[in-house]
Amino acid sequence: MSSHPHIVLPWVVRRTRLPLLSLRCVDCGSQSATTGEGRFRVNANGKLLDVWLLVRCVSCDRTSKLTVHERAPVRSFDPAELHGYRVNDPELVASTLLDPLLARRGRFTLDWTGAWRLDTPSARLDDAWPVRVEVVFDDPVPVRPERLIAHGLGLSRSEVVRRIKCDIPLHRSTRTGFTFTVMAGD
Repeated sequence: MSSHPHIVLPWVVRRTRLPLLSLRCVDCGSQSATTGEGRFRVNANGKLLDVWLLVRCVSCDRTSKLTVHERAPVRSFDPAELHGYRVNDPELVASTLLDPLLARRGRFTLDWTGAWRLDTPSARLDDAWPVRVEVVFDDPVPVRPERLIAHGLGLSRSEVVRRIKCDIPLHRSTRTGFTFTVMAGD
């Protein structure tokens, strides 16, 4: 039996919506907020701009602001970026929300529960062992490889540990692409 993979399958982890923010509400104490459709607020003060990303509490609907830029000179902005803030460009909302610096400054984490999906090709794995799978991420969704693989292949997590060969730890979350090999079952 050959040890080289006969099949190479591409898997893609895709965002289905923006993640929730784990952020305490000052009114009701809820721990979750959303960007909804995604809106910025831009405020001019002379030649300086403030830019905020607006978020809403999922429980009481209170709107809060996350500081994106504070007292930044108008000339320091790329005109396309400034236009994106003014028209609430969805891609700019997403890239701003996914920026780890904003999360650190705003003291929140992202809750990806239900906000992503795994796209896998339909392939029969009956005879062609071993099988190599290349996982790529369209967005930095944190997932544990063992859970992702178990979901994608319909295996138990103990079977994943037994049948999967991978260069990264299976039990530690990752946000970047990786490759693994599925060995034949017993």
